[in-house]
This record gives sequence, C-alpha cells and structure tokens, in this order.
Amino acid sequence: QVQLVESGGRLVQAGDSLTLSCAASGRIFSTYAMGWFRQAPGKERDFVAAISRSGSRTYYPDSVNGRFTISRDSAKNTVYLHMNSLKPEDTAVYYCAAAGQIGATMVVVAATQYRYWGQGTQVTVSS
Repeated sequence: QVQLVESGGRLVQAGDSLTLSCAASGRIFSTYAMGWFRQAPGKERDFVAAISRSGSRTYYPDSVNGRFTISRDSAKNTVYLHMNSLKPEDTAVYYCAAAGQIGATMVVVAATQYRYWGQGTQVTVSS
C-alpha cells in the first residue's frame, strides 16, 4: 500500500520553471518505479515522465523531452518533476503514480500499469 501526495503546482508565466514534488508513504519507496502524468480539462490523462525503481533510467515523451526532468530521493521518499520553459499547453493537473513488481532498471509508460495514484496538483501556465 502506497499513498502519494503531490505538491508545488501554481500559476506561472510562459517560460518559467517549476518543480513539483510527490511524497510517498506506507511502503518502502525504493521498491516502486514512479511516473508523472497530466490531464487537461476535457482531455485524457497523458504520460509525462517515468523513472525506474533504481533511478538509473528515465523516459519522456517528445512533448516534454529536453524541458522536464524527473528525479527521486529515496531518503525523503519523494519523486520530483522539474519543469523548464513552461508553455501554456503544459497547463493541467499533474499526477504522480507508483508501479511496483518490475525490474530495477525498467520504466513504466502506460497508465494502466501503475497501481497507485496521487490526487494531483494544478499547474497553470499563462501567456
């Protein structure tokens, strides 16, 4: 059992940077691969970033590659999403998720493979 709580979302201007945090509790954090997803109003939930259980591998879709960075701190049971050069199209509710039972260096991209989800944090990027 894992509980995830996102924080850090706020209103920013285009071109700004912002870091989101996802604090995990209830289970040893290092046993889970982690990911970030986002969902804009009226749209489906899209993959944003993934990091392996070991932290050695990361993966990003083309829409954020080069701008976003996912990282994890096992000592703090926290995963981060650092976002640079934010665009209005990045506006969404951002969710973190945990997926276990995979290899130490594997990343998980599909939302259906994640077992636990946070309740989200709102990021709004103005023009």
